[in-house]
Amino acid sequence: MFARQSFRCAQPLKQSIRKYAAEAGPNATPPPPPKKANLTPIYVAVGLAGLGAGVYRYSNTAVAEPKERPKVFNGEDWVDLKLANIEILSKNTKRFRFEFDDKEAVSGLPVASALLTRFKPEGAEKNVLRPYTPTSDEETPGYLELVVKAYPGGPMSEHIHSMNVDQRLAFKGPIVKYPWEANKHNHICLIAGGTGITPMYQLTREIFKNPEDKTKVTLVFGNVSEEDILLKKELQDLENTYPQRFRCFYVLDNPPKEWTGGKGYINKELLKTVLPEPKEENIKIFVCGPPPMYKAISGPKVSPKDQGELTGILKELGYSKEQVFKF
Repeated sequence: MFARQSFRCAQPLKQSIRKYAAEAGPNATPPPPPKKANLTPIYVAVGLAGLGAGVYRYSNTAVAEPKERPKVFNGEDWVDLKLANIEILSKNTKRFRFEFDDKEAVSGLPVASALLTRFKPEGAEKNVLRPYTPTSDEETPGYLELVVKAYPGGPMSEHIHSMNVDQRLAFKGPIVKYPWEANKHNHICLIAGGTGITPMYQLTREIFKNPEDKTKVTLVFGNVSEEDILLKKELQDLENTYPQRFRCFYVLDNPPKEWTGGKGYINKELLKTVLPEPKEENIKIFVCGPPPMYKAISGPKVSPKDQGELTGILKELGYSKEQVFKF
């Protein structure tokens, strides 16, 4: 900026010299040549100004860079989290918010993964351990949320449902299930039953919050009644926002009279209609739900590290073991 302004100031000076020479006539004594200006102070000023501007830009850039938030879970230590809020979702399902002691911290869980919960019943010798998939975003600071359905005789679900605000529960993780990266598959299909929707929702949310991920998602979600459809609002919002890439198909055992979705159980005819054909390239089918659903759809997994053989409807439809993952 300073150099350009100095150049403009010099222009009228040259024009005045030329005008004077033209008006003076042939016998006029030419004016003495102008002294060469000492530009050193200007160069110094320009250099200092440039240096200052560079430092200013660097400082602003450094400040603008987001700082990395601390992560609560390291895979080794148990962390006691305080229950901060309870929201009733249905007659047997609640959403529980657990706060981090550091309000700036995030869970930092990779997708898709779960957390292990632990408590010891009064008078028991051993702890009860159960995995749960948080439904809150992994980068949300200050807390995580679990959607938990109370099962009769389920020690952990009944314990969590009996908790009061300000009580604490022990967590450990992450338990990595299926490492995801953008565009890992062209099309994924999620077959879920009941609370098996939680890892499906975690994966779906990760895909659609990343503008670089163009994966298509098809969800088939089975429940007993309409009020049992967990995270329905969140799923509908995603479907309305991405209608070309996300489709949901709901199936109810006991549907109301006005129900227009699927009725009964998730069956072969429905899956053959809504799933991509086995011959399509780079597809993946995920299954998560109660044991009877696993048995009918894909067959059970043997252990967390052994997916077991593919059986059931997906085998009958021609899908391979490599195309299916059981959460």
